[in-house]
Amino acid sequence: MPKPFSLKIFVATGDPDGLRIVERSNWIGRAVVFPRPLLTTIKQREEFAQTGVYLLLGPRPDGDGEMVYIGEGDPVKPRLESHFSNKDFWTKAVFFVAGAGQLNKAHVQFLESQLIQRAKDAKRMRLENIKAENEPTLSESDRADMLVFLDHMLSMLPVLGVSAFELAHATEINQANTTVLRCTGKGLNALGYESNQGFVVKENSQASANITSSMREQMHGIVDLRQDLIDNEVLRRVGENYVFQQDYSFSSPSTAAAIILGRSANGRTEWKDETGRTLKALQTQQAGLP
Repeated sequence: MPKPFSLKIFVATGDPDGLRIVERSNWIGRAVVFPRPLLTTIKQREEFAQTGVYLLLGPRPDGDGEMVYIGEGDPVKPRLESHFSNKDFWTKAVFFVAGAGQLNKAHVQFLESQLIQRAKDAKRMRLENIKAENEPTLSESDRADMLVFLDHMLSMLPVLGVSAFELAHATEINQANTTVLRCTGKGLNALGYESNQGFVVKENSQASANITSSMREQMHGIVDLRQDLIDNEVLRRVGENYVFQQDYSFSSPSTAAAIILGRSANGRTEWKDETGRTLKALQTQQAGLP
């Protein structure tokens, strides 16, 4: 079970959307978060002269959703300066550093390779990296230290608004307060449940191989997401339908239902429990409303 932790956020420029330095309780690392336009005015800060691993985030070329680029630098400053000149897509950067001498080149190469692999596994956000980086060889103790560093990074990133590495946790479905719901139609059968990460559709759930013309014409974001899921093999064609190859977390039950049914869908009425009660009815009951 995840352990509680606290974060200290220093808004260095006085602007909540500007430069933020984020520290976690009882941890040597720190995160630096800033919008792209600020790079030229803040790059002289000491954090930019340190060895670290970074994420560049921005809108996809089709305008729907975000994409991410993962890199490392020893130090990070020249790498970010290069991307400022040569990569157009990114609008925000997040990088992690530690105290002097705490991270070296091999450490951040290891963190970079781990983050790239986890982003590929999660398939939550388009990855701008063209190729995977080879994982360097670390001593047993260094590897153990970097896995702890990685875990702290991964726990902080969702708080910082980065969901690229979040996997749907199968253990959640075993919790006492988790209700398994079903979405059906056109001979399809899908299982899902609400989680802190969104609405999770379970592995082996079915999805329609076809979409309606109105969905294709009016719901471009859903259509693009569906194609991404197919391209990334989250959805694989099995017989007449697609089948989820892993648990996958959607932003809402309606998005999940639309992907499954191939049409516009209200997830609060399409998802039902084993007695036929809709998600809307369950939420109303849980809220104590008449």
